[in-house]
Amino acid sequence: MDYDVIVVGAGFTGLTAATQLMKAGVNVVLLEAQERVGGRVEAQVFEDGTAVDAGGQFFCRDMPEVVSLAREFGRTFVKTYAEGDTTYLPEVPRGRAEAIWNGVDALRETMIASDLSDPALRTLTAYDWAQRQPVLDDIRQGFLRMVTGLWCRAPQEIAFTYLAANDRRITNTTSELELFLAGTMHALADDLAETLGDRLRLGMPVTELAISGGGVTVMTGTGKMTAAQVVLAVPPIMARRLSYAPALPPHLTRALDAWSPGMVIKLNIRFERPFWRDRDLSGMTMWNDPQGLFACDASRDGYAGLIVFVSGPLAATWHDKPARELETFVIEKLAEALGDEARHSLDIRMRDWVDDRWSDGAYSDVITSLDATDAEATLTTGMPPVHFASSELSPSFPGYVEGAIVAGKQVAAKVLKLSPGR
Repeated sequence: MDYDVIVVGAGFTGLTAATQLMKAGVNVVLLEAQERVGGRVEAQVFEDGTAVDAGGQFFCRDMPEVVSLAREFGRTFVKTYAEGDTTYLPEVPRGRAEAIWNGVDALRETMIASDLSDPALRTLTAYDWAQRQPVLDDIRQGFLRMVTGLWCRAPQEIAFTYLAANDRRITNTTSELELFLAGTMHALADDLAETLGDRLRLGMPVTELAISGGGVTVMTGTGKMTAAQVVLAVPPIMARRLSYAPALPPHLTRALDAWSPGMVIKLNIRFERPFWRDRDLSGMTMWNDPQGLFACDASRDGYAGLIVFVSGPLAATWHDKPARELETFVIEKLAEALGDEARHSLDIRMRDWVDDRWSDGAYSDVITSLDATDAEATLTTGMPPVHFASSELSPSFPGYVEGAIVAGKQVAAKVLKLSPGR
């Protein structure tokens, strides 16, 4: 064997798994298709040299793994600006806005408390379930907007049992937008990568796994290598794009086929100053029309800026149009919400994650097959010596960087348990 373990994919799951195995004395190598690490965590740079996160970015104090890792590498925490009013479009009276927000939270708690063994729920999408709830329509629409924004697919597509089970594992009591890193989340991925040294190989896309009683042969664009065990630390959709010899058994194929990619476009928009604060606005803006549009303040020392997320079907629509048109659309929406000064941005950086070559989408894959109630458990069990691991499968904070780190530690522990002599 060339290695004890080959880890495929250098997002936070793969980086964490590889570093945990390295610390345990395992002969491990981490293969990454791209010329960078981070997966769905990526940085872009403005003309003045300011780096911003183009992918995963936010976290909160209730996410211990990412907090601990950032502290370990001495990264600076920034508290997201949240003073002032949230803007709703169309406009909603302040009292009613708070009532809607509380109603959405209550509906979310009702969803989480559902008996997911009930066969009747297994035939429902998130939209179907919401339509059956005895709530006012503006609360229902707020819930559906929340689903679109966080899971980045239309509620009409997302399996309800998946959504409820997924949301049960998102346990923060403070806002998930509470914090970000001054030096970017991607820089933290680079910190982890540096600890691996030459155990990290960039620009090595894996194409095929040949599985035998003696281990696994991994085919790349430049050759092949062998290992006793392999960790596929990639989203389920990317795992299903690989070739397997022999073919995966039907239950694993069904589990991989259950997923669809999230769809999101993220824009970082730089301004001379955070002008919205002059009007006692937080910068946080929620649009009910169109659904799938959300903005928040991402300013920090020396930088004034807003982030705009275009999510779900709205992202799919704009993906097929020129980027300049989307920038114009977003700026006009911001001007309507926050004032004319929004039209005077200094610079814009946009990252379209729809149909991304190496992730297929963001923030994460979601289950859209209504009958695939065991897909996550099936993939977590895997087929040793091949293991599946990703933020989607995390027992804690799926779809977040926190979840990716947890998944990486979980699969590393599993691999060590199956390693001879350990």
